[in-house]
Amino acid sequence: MKSILSKQHKLLVVLLSFGAVLLASTPTSADEYEVDLAHSAITFSVDYMMISKVKGAFDKFSGTFVYDEKDPSKTKINGKIEVASINTNNEKRDGHLKGPDFFNVEKYPHITFESKSVKKKGDGYVAVGTLTMHGVSKEVKVPFSTKGPVKNMYGKNVISINGQLTVNRKDYGVNWNKQMDKGGVLVGNKVSIDLDVLVAGKE
Repeated sequence: MKSILSKQHKLLVVLLSFGAVLLASTPTSADEYEVDLAHSAITFSVDYMMISKVKGAFDKFSGTFVYDEKDPSKTKINGKIEVASINTNNEKRDGHLKGPDFFNVEKYPHITFESKSVKKKGDGYVAVGTLTMHGVSKEVKVPFSTKGPVKNMYGKNVISINGQLTVNRKDYGVNWNKQMDKGGVLVGNKVSIDLDVLVAGKE
Protein backbone atom coordinates (compact mmCIF):
# COMPACT_ATOMS: atom_id res chain seq x y z
CA MET A 1 0.00 0.00 0.00
CA LYS A 2 2.84 2.38 0.91
CA SER A 3 4.52 1.51 -2.38
CA ILE A 4 1.38 2.43 -4.34
CA LEU A 5 1.01 5.74 -2.47
CA SER A 6 4.68 6.49 -3.02
CA LYS A 7 4.29 5.91 -6.76
CA GLN A 8 1.17 8.10 -6.86
CA HIS A 9 3.03 10.84 -4.97
CA LYS A 10 5.95 10.70 -7.42
CA LEU A 11 3.54 10.82 -10.36
CA LEU A 12 1.78 13.86 -8.88
CA VAL A 13 5.12 15.63 -8.41
CA VAL A 14 6.09 14.91 -12.03
CA LEU A 15 2.75 16.19 -13.33
CA LEU A 16 2.96 19.37 -11.26
CA SER A 17 6.53 19.98 -12.40
CA PHE A 18 5.55 19.43 -16.02
CA GLY A 19 2.64 21.85 -15.60
CA ALA A 20 4.95 24.47 -14.13
CA VAL A 21 7.28 24.12 -17.12
CA LEU A 22 4.38 24.56 -19.52
CA LEU A 23 3.17 27.68 -17.73
CA ALA A 24 6.66 29.15 -17.73
CA SER A 25 7.07 28.53 -21.46
CA THR A 26 3.61 29.82 -22.44
CA PRO A 27 3.85 33.25 -24.13
CA THR A 28 2.63 36.13 -22.00
CA SER A 29 -0.48 38.04 -22.93
CA ALA A 30 -0.29 40.85 -25.45
CA ASP A 31 1.54 43.99 -24.31
CA GLU A 32 -0.37 47.24 -23.81
CA TYR A 33 0.89 50.57 -25.11
CA GLU A 34 -0.34 54.17 -24.87
CA VAL A 35 -0.12 56.98 -27.41
CA ASP A 36 2.93 59.21 -26.99
CA LEU A 37 1.32 62.47 -28.07
CA ALA A 38 4.59 64.42 -28.22
CA HIS A 39 5.85 62.12 -30.98
CA SER A 40 2.62 61.45 -32.87
CA ALA A 41 0.49 63.13 -35.53
CA ILE A 42 -2.98 62.70 -37.02
CA THR A 43 -3.26 64.77 -40.18
CA PHE A 44 -5.86 65.11 -42.93
CA SER A 45 -6.42 66.72 -46.31
CA VAL A 46 -9.53 67.60 -48.32
CA ASP A 47 -10.06 69.12 -51.76
CA TYR A 48 -10.67 72.86 -51.86
CA MET A 49 -12.29 74.71 -54.80
CA MET A 50 -11.69 71.61 -56.96
CA ILE A 51 -8.08 72.68 -57.64
CA SER A 52 -6.28 72.68 -54.30
CA LYS A 53 -6.23 71.02 -50.90
CA VAL A 54 -6.66 72.15 -47.32
CA LYS A 55 -4.47 70.28 -44.89
CA GLY A 56 -4.82 70.13 -41.15
CA ALA A 57 -4.26 68.15 -37.99
CA PHE A 58 -5.80 67.25 -34.66
CA ASP A 59 -3.43 68.35 -31.93
CA LYS A 60 -4.95 66.40 -29.03
CA PHE A 61 -5.75 62.69 -29.05
CA SER A 62 -5.18 59.58 -26.96
CA GLY A 63 -5.40 55.84 -27.35
CA THR A 64 -4.21 52.37 -26.46
CA PHE A 65 -2.60 49.65 -28.55
CA VAL A 66 -2.67 46.06 -27.30
CA TYR A 67 -0.13 44.24 -29.44
CA ASP A 68 0.95 40.64 -29.94
CA GLU A 69 3.35 40.32 -32.86
CA LYS A 70 3.00 36.52 -32.95
CA ASP A 71 -0.79 36.52 -32.83
CA PRO A 72 -2.36 39.56 -34.59
CA SER A 73 -5.84 38.41 -33.54
CA LYS A 74 -4.98 39.55 -29.99
CA THR A 75 -4.16 43.06 -31.20
CA LYS A 76 -6.65 45.78 -30.19
CA ILE A 77 -6.73 49.48 -31.02
CA ASN A 78 -8.71 52.22 -29.32
CA GLY A 79 -8.39 55.91 -30.07
CA LYS A 80 -10.08 59.20 -29.15
CA ILE A 81 -9.58 62.58 -30.85
CA GLU A 82 -10.44 65.89 -29.21
CA VAL A 83 -12.24 67.52 -32.16
CA ALA A 84 -11.82 71.04 -30.73
CA SER A 85 -8.07 70.62 -31.26
CA ILE A 86 -8.49 70.81 -35.05
CA ASN A 87 -5.78 72.98 -36.57
CA THR A 88 -5.58 74.15 -40.20
CA ASN A 89 -3.36 77.16 -39.42
CA ASN A 90 -6.29 79.52 -39.99
CA GLU A 91 -8.20 80.64 -36.91
CA LYS A 92 -11.32 81.73 -38.79
CA ARG A 93 -11.53 78.48 -40.75
CA ASP A 94 -10.91 76.43 -37.61
CA GLY A 95 -13.77 78.23 -35.90
CA HIS A 96 -16.07 77.38 -38.82
CA LEU A 97 -14.98 73.73 -38.71
CA LYS A 98 -15.75 73.53 -34.98
CA GLY A 99 -19.23 75.02 -35.47
CA PRO A 100 -22.61 73.51 -36.44
CA ASP A 101 -21.85 73.54 -40.20
CA PHE A 102 -19.14 70.93 -39.73
CA PHE A 103 -18.10 69.07 -36.56
CA ASN A 104 -20.34 70.84 -34.02
CA VAL A 105 -17.83 70.20 -31.23
CA GLU A 106 -20.16 71.32 -28.43
CA LYS A 107 -22.50 68.45 -29.26
CA TYR A 108 -19.96 65.96 -30.61
CA PRO A 109 -16.63 66.65 -28.87
CA HIS A 110 -14.87 63.42 -29.84
CA ILE A 111 -14.03 61.20 -32.79
CA THR A 112 -13.44 57.62 -31.66
CA PHE A 113 -12.21 54.36 -33.15
CA GLU A 114 -12.51 50.91 -31.62
CA SER A 115 -11.16 47.88 -33.44
CA LYS A 116 -13.17 44.70 -33.85
CA SER A 117 -10.43 42.63 -35.48
CA VAL A 118 -6.86 42.94 -36.71
CA LYS A 119 -5.45 40.69 -39.42
CA LYS A 120 -2.08 40.33 -41.03
CA LYS A 121 -1.93 41.48 -44.66
CA GLY A 122 1.34 41.37 -46.58
CA ASP A 123 4.00 43.23 -44.63
CA GLY A 124 1.38 45.06 -42.56
CA TYR A 125 -2.05 44.70 -40.99
CA VAL A 126 -5.66 45.70 -41.49
CA ALA A 127 -7.78 46.81 -38.55
CA VAL A 128 -11.55 46.57 -38.92
CA GLY A 129 -13.46 48.65 -36.44
CA THR A 130 -16.05 51.27 -35.63
CA LEU A 131 -15.34 54.92 -36.41
CA THR A 132 -17.72 57.31 -34.64
CA MET A 133 -17.85 60.93 -35.77
CA HIS A 134 -20.51 63.62 -35.54
CA GLY A 135 -22.78 61.15 -33.74
CA VAL A 136 -22.61 58.55 -36.53
CA SER A 137 -20.89 55.16 -36.21
CA LYS A 138 -19.69 53.20 -39.24
CA GLU A 139 -17.39 50.25 -39.81
CA VAL A 140 -14.12 51.10 -41.52
CA LYS A 141 -10.94 49.30 -42.54
CA VAL A 142 -7.61 50.85 -41.58
CA PRO A 143 -4.49 49.41 -43.21
CA PHE A 144 -1.40 50.05 -41.12
CA SER A 145 2.20 49.01 -40.58
CA THR A 146 4.39 48.92 -37.50
CA LYS A 147 8.07 49.34 -36.65
CA GLY A 148 9.65 48.21 -33.41
CA PRO A 149 9.49 47.64 -30.57
CA VAL A 150 12.67 49.46 -29.56
CA LYS A 151 13.69 51.04 -26.25
CA ASN A 152 13.26 54.79 -25.84
CA MET A 153 15.48 56.99 -23.68
CA TYR A 154 13.38 56.10 -20.62
CA GLY A 155 13.80 52.37 -21.12
CA LYS A 156 10.24 51.79 -22.33
CA ASN A 157 9.36 49.77 -25.41
CA VAL A 158 7.97 51.94 -28.19
CA ILE A 159 6.29 51.06 -31.50
CA SER A 160 5.46 53.31 -34.44
CA ILE A 161 2.13 52.86 -36.21
CA ASN A 162 1.60 54.27 -39.69
CA GLY A 163 -1.87 54.04 -41.23
CA GLN A 164 -4.10 55.66 -43.81
CA LEU A 165 -7.80 55.76 -44.54
CA THR A 166 -10.24 57.81 -46.57
CA VAL A 167 -13.74 58.67 -45.38
CA ASN A 168 -16.66 60.44 -46.98
CA ARG A 169 -17.66 63.19 -44.56
CA LYS A 170 -21.26 63.10 -45.81
CA ASP A 171 -21.54 59.53 -44.54
CA TYR A 172 -21.20 61.05 -41.08
CA GLY A 173 -23.64 63.89 -41.58
CA VAL A 174 -21.01 66.57 -42.17
CA ASN A 175 -22.76 68.01 -45.21
CA TRP A 176 -22.03 71.74 -45.45
CA ASN A 177 -20.85 72.97 -48.83
CA LYS A 178 -21.10 75.85 -51.26
CA GLN A 179 -21.62 75.81 -55.00
CA MET A 180 -19.00 77.62 -57.05
CA ASP A 181 -20.02 80.09 -59.77
CA LYS A 182 -18.49 78.04 -62.59
CA GLY A 183 -19.58 74.66 -61.28
CA GLY A 184 -18.22 72.33 -58.64
CA VAL A 185 -18.21 72.78 -54.89
CA LEU A 186 -16.02 74.61 -52.41
CA VAL A 187 -15.14 71.61 -50.22
CA GLY A 188 -14.57 68.01 -51.29
CA ASN A 189 -16.44 65.17 -49.64
CA LYS A 190 -13.60 62.67 -49.36
CA VAL A 191 -11.15 63.26 -46.53
CA SER A 192 -7.76 61.53 -46.50
CA ILE A 193 -6.42 60.78 -43.03
CA ASP A 194 -2.83 59.87 -42.17
CA LEU A 195 -1.86 58.31 -38.85
CA ASP A 196 1.76 58.59 -37.69
CA VAL A 197 1.56 57.48 -34.10
CA LEU A 198 4.19 56.42 -31.57
CA VAL A 199 2.99 54.27 -28.69
CA ALA A 200 4.94 53.55 -25.50
CA GLY A 201 4.66 50.54 -23.21
CA LYS A 202 2.95 51.05 -19.88
CA GLU A 203 5.63 49.12 -17.99
